[in-house]
Amino acid sequence: MSLPKKPVTGMKDILPGEMEIRNFVQRKVRETYGRYGFTEIETPVVEHIENLSSNQGGENEKLIFRILKRGEKLNLETAKDSSDLTDSGLRYDLTLPLSRYYANHANDLPSPFKALQMGNVFRADRPQKGRFRQFMQCDIDILGDATNLAEIELILATTSLLAETGFAGFTVKISDRRFLKAMAAWSGFPEEEYDRIFIILDKMDKIGVDGVRQELIESGFEEEKADKYLSLFNTSSDAGKKIEELKETLGDALPEGTAESLAEIISCVNAAKTGDFAIVFDPTLVRGMSYYTGTIFEITIDEFGSSIAGGGRYDGMVERFTGVKTPACGFSIGFERIITMLLDRGFTVSGEKGKTAILVDKKIRGERLAAVMKEAADLRKNGDTVLVSKMMKNKKFQKDNLAAAGYTEIKEIFE
Repeated sequence: MSLPKKPVTGMKDILPGEMEIRNFVQRKVRETYGRYGFTEIETPVVEHIENLSSNQGGENEKLIFRILKRGEKLNLETAKDSSDLTDSGLRYDLTLPLSRYYANHANDLPSPFKALQMGNVFRADRPQKGRFRQFMQCDIDILGDATNLAEIELILATTSLLAETGFAGFTVKISDRRFLKAMAAWSGFPEEEYDRIFIILDKMDKIGVDGVRQELIESGFEEEKADKYLSLFNTSSDAGKKIEELKETLGDALPEGTAESLAEIISCVNAAKTGDFAIVFDPTLVRGMSYYTGTIFEITIDEFGSSIAGGGRYDGMVERFTGVKTPACGFSIGFERIITMLLDRGFTVSGEKGKTAILVDKKIRGERLAAVMKEAADLRKNGDTVLVSKMMKNKKFQKDNLAAAGYTEIKEIFE
């Protein structure tokens, strides 16, 4: 019986052509975010199980790949549930590991700390296009800055990266969890029901206002409250006017300064943006993670049909590790979704340096072969990519493959 050759479900092998694109995007990430002052860090893929299951990861906590205890710690006979069998798991995102990292190293880091992190995360999810059980995440976070300068920098850096990777015409949606709570409070909903209401509201772009109204009523909420709530979304299409209208309507239900901060973020991003995109205030934006405490944002693009980046402020997470409240805000791009779109476009990486292939006849030996290798070494010293390979019988097939791989010069060496 032969061993399975396909990868485990939800995982994938990456061929050289895709790997070249992935490396290109990672280089762009480091270059672009580096210009904004973000410094790269790395955290382990394995985290303590109590951290992963600490009610900070929302639905992702149901998707943890747990790791069995080892050796004497693993006692199957006395185990009552999974907590007795596992002591760690594979990380499902980069935010929680970053919070633990910052709590552990804060004394050795600058304040505010601008972190860049790229790495694989793991979720026992149902695979679909652009979504896998193992996938690369790419996050930037600012810890230690309670002002909206953090949000402004995060949005400008992320939109600059997308622009430099070839994307245009996308939309940055922005809101604030405090707006969401104030709107629910003004409508008369009890606080303990907010999460249920937000889950329904999050479907607005799919089922529309009428669909949201129907689902609220079917979920047991009073028609009067549902109608009052939905009336809040009949505002101006202009971001500034929409924020001001809601501020006036909500009154004391909205914490002081929330509307002004959001308007300032939008104004500053519009003034300083370098890419072709729109930033809009969207009061229906929810973002699923329960750890968000303030501003939330995501980026959508018609080409993909869903969000390709998202994030927000999570001022309470580091406190879970240290007992000290620490302001934090982050933005994550959908790395795999971006790669999927580039592949669908037929994107290729254009190299600035030359790519030369030297095909050597199988009869070449001794000093002649040494001279060929010396020529290749000299070209590589100049920064060129040089592939030295034996000449195949089907030379046309070999040369066509090399040309497809980006080799612009193909030399044939005979005796």
